[in-house]
Amino acid sequence: MSFNTQHTASYYAATARDAAPYPSLDSELTADVCVIGGGLTGVNTALELAERGLSVVLLEARRIGWGASGRNGGQLIRGIGHDVSGFARHVGQDGVRYLKQAGIDSVELVAERIARYGIACDLRWGFCELANTTAQFAAFKEEQDDLAALGYRHEIRLVSAGQLNEIVASDQYAGGLVDMGSGHLHPLDLVQGEARAAHSLGVRIFEQSPVLRIEHGPRLTLHTARGKVRASSLVLGCNAHLDELEPRLSGKVLPAGSYVVATEPLPEALASSLIPQNMALCDQKVGLDYYRLTADRRLLFGGACHYSGRDPKDIGAYMRPKVLKVFPQLANVRIDYQWGGMIGITANRFPQVGRLNQHPNVYYAQGYSGHGLNVTHWTAKLLAESIALGHSHGLDVFSAVPHLTFPGGKALRSPLLALGMLWYRLREALG
Repeated sequence: MSFNTQHTASYYAATARDAAPYPSLDSELTADVCVIGGGLTGVNTALELAERGLSVVLLEARRIGWGASGRNGGQLIRGIGHDVSGFARHVGQDGVRYLKQAGIDSVELVAERIARYGIACDLRWGFCELANTTAQFAAFKEEQDDLAALGYRHEIRLVSAGQLNEIVASDQYAGGLVDMGSGHLHPLDLVQGEARAAHSLGVRIFEQSPVLRIEHGPRLTLHTARGKVRASSLVLGCNAHLDELEPRLSGKVLPAGSYVVATEPLPEALASSLIPQNMALCDQKVGLDYYRLTADRRLLFGGACHYSGRDPKDIGAYMRPKVLKVFPQLANVRIDYQWGGMIGITANRFPQVGRLNQHPNVYYAQGYSGHGLNVTHWTAKLLAESIALGHSHGLDVFSAVPHLTFPGGKALRSPLLALGMLWYRLREALG
């Protein structure tokens, strides 16, 4: 992807409620904390720090919400990563329970923030996980039991294949798990609304201000093309767009392309027949499909995770067969918007949160692997706690999870993983 400084031509950018820009940095500033990255991680960390009374400067290379934070499927769903129980030997059983609970509480945190700051972002409750096989549907019962053991307070229920037409008008699935404590929203409106909230609390926000160099020390200096920021602490919230700004972290996250289309507005009867209860939905494939209705009754459909580093030439043409496999009744419906973006994938599909060993005043959070809408808010809370209070139990738990650097270096990292994912998809296709 080229270094385009404006928002991609997505449905979200076309319908955003607050597109007013922030200035670029052209002076020298001081702050308690400098945050790099104007996505959900950076914006919410800045907001959390400002709520705690710290002075904050946020530097964004392009626009607030330019990356995955403003391009994703808009699915606000519980969960924090893949197979959290598998980390028990690193974090203990108490740590596993904490992480599972954080995957739930992070959704509540988003809802609280939306309510507190009056952010209009089309929030709608209701989500259904869709099983592609009977074995996956059987596993949903274990998931339901696990949530019950955690005291999950929202309705969660199994839906058989025979009843699934109450949820989605497709014959592709073996059943579902409905969760009324998850839902969907307009992610660009969310992150821009949170940025306005942070700005109202005194956070100094600068767009079009990529950081070119970091001088480390007890007081850090961040250099942009026309300005500098001196701060006691630094937060890196760049995720898939960290590049070589901090090589010790960039090799631990693989930028992977995900693609989304939005149809023309659908007649009310057609829209309500597709997804009768207006839920967010996703399946269980390796390269999963995720979809929902927008506030103006478009079908927004995404998926097709690519690790090759190459985008499809025509995203709409690439995604249309996937849409029609689920909803053949949309054969004559026009696609109005098509876009892609990079998400940060980690080797263990678990977010990386902590501080640099060599520079303990540098904090980071990245690699949400598809759970960014909720987990960014939780990691922002932990980073702010650690910076403001000097310690965060939750940050210690997250930091205890080990993370691998992807093999092959920058040149081979994506091709090697693309080959691996091709094998998994082939195995899935062969059953």
